[in-house]
Amino acid sequence: MTRMGAMRLPAEWEPQEWVWIGFPHDPDEWGDAFARAQEEIAGFANAVAESGQGVRLLVRDAANEARAKALVSGAVTLERRTYGDVWLRDTGPIVVERDETRAAVRPGFNGWGGKYLMAGDQTIGAELATGEGLPLDRPDWVLEGGAIDTDGQGTVLTTEQCLLNPNRNPALSREEIEARLARDLGLSKVVWLGDGLLNDHTDGHVDNLARFVAPGMVALAEPTGSDDPNAQVYADARARLEAAGLTVAPIPSPGLISRGDWVEPASYANFFIGNSIVAVPTFGVPQDAAAVAAIDALFPARSAVGLPMLGVLAGGGGFHCASMQMPAAR
Repeated sequence: MTRMGAMRLPAEWEPQEWVWIGFPHDPDEWGDAFARAQEEIAGFANAVAESGQGVRLLVRDAANEARAKALVSGAVTLERRTYGDVWLRDTGPIVVERDETRAAVRPGFNGWGGKYLMAGDQTIGAELATGEGLPLDRPDWVLEGGAIDTDGQGTVLTTEQCLLNPNRNPALSREEIEARLARDLGLSKVVWLGDGLLNDHTDGHVDNLARFVAPGMVALAEPTGSDDPNAQVYADARARLEAAGLTVAPIPSPGLISRGDWVEPASYANFFIGNSIVAVPTFGVPQDAAAVAAIDALFPARSAVGLPMLGVLAGGGGFHCASMQMPAAR
């Protein structure tokens, strides 16, 4: 489509009409954590819906729908769709304001650099957008929604590890990517962080590292324990954020979270900001309560709610990754 007029990507804390959430449907992807992941995603959907916000939980087939129906309250709407991974933050439509009217942007998706690609991943974003009658733009470059985080005023956080990774857009320079962020999403100031968390399958998505909580203010973890696997990542991110003139709001790190010999990319920053609550992941560690309290203090008009997420994490993502909001119309 032809781009016309002023364009803006709203911040997540701005009013939302509803949120789409993906419900796990493939046991091969989740292994022993499959049932637990379903229960945790249902708990997330219930918490948002019971706060008074619309929730559309995507289910894959009749059996998957029946399982979801047994776990969610009547406040959650089930929506049958063909989708692959549940990570709608990365495959769903990115809804912008264009001349104060909603429009959708769905750049290319290549399975996080060719690592994972399931049937429906490349089509679900367009289907959700066109199903709501939104004009749809399909820019000719690769971008996942979890790779960016904005303050709604044109500033965006991202990581070099992801957006400059040759497995995404090898022909594009840093300057060309910045130009596309401005052209396609109205993002005029890019704050480049370095690496994301250790073992993050997404090549360092920023929504698992640093999140805007207000214009000019970014939530970022402080290391927990001498064995925190991301201590250097946090230190580098803090230095870059402060150099960009942003205020860092410290939140705890969950510290070292392991599954066997695998170090999980666990993060409290993978929270979802709804209209009246903030859904904060918890991992069954002592830092959980302090993290929920710290995030609650950053959102005085909302209540932070801690929700178990270890099962979801086994699939490689979190609550923010599994959701995509529909900004309210002006």
